[in-house]
Amino acid sequence: MSLSIRNQLAGTVTSVTAGAAMATVQARLTGGQTITAAITADATADLGLAPGTAVHAVVKATEVSLATGPVEGLSIRNQLPGTVTSVTPGAAMATVKVAIEGGELTAAITELSASELGLAPGTAVVALIKATDVSLLTAQP
Repeated sequence: MSLSIRNQLAGTVTSVTAGAAMATVQARLTGGQTITAAITADATADLGLAPGTAVHAVVKATEVSLATGPVEGLSIRNQLPGTVTSVTPGAAMATVKVAIEGGELTAAITELSASELGLAPGTAVVALIKATDVSLLTAQP
């Protein structure tokens, strides 16, 4: 299966906390970071998610925010440190590629934000992703 979603990070499920309608799933990415996905309980069952399940965390570039330093007092669960490798400016939006341990993320942010943050190759950033913006993909038999 091919997807237009650029951010596909390989990992392994480490825990599943099921609720009546939703579940939180934590996965250890190949770079060692933990990512949390909030998905429906039905999807958790349909995918057979349990500790040890190989997954890809899938996130649209428009759902990745960037900060130029650690952020505290925030409900966003996923905060992945990295380094900007490229910035492609546009009239309204910029595409920013960020190297993280074990992979790369692409963020689509406003051109004004990229400029105000002074983003350029080599800039240290933290990629912020809400758990509800993370989808999980498993290998199909």
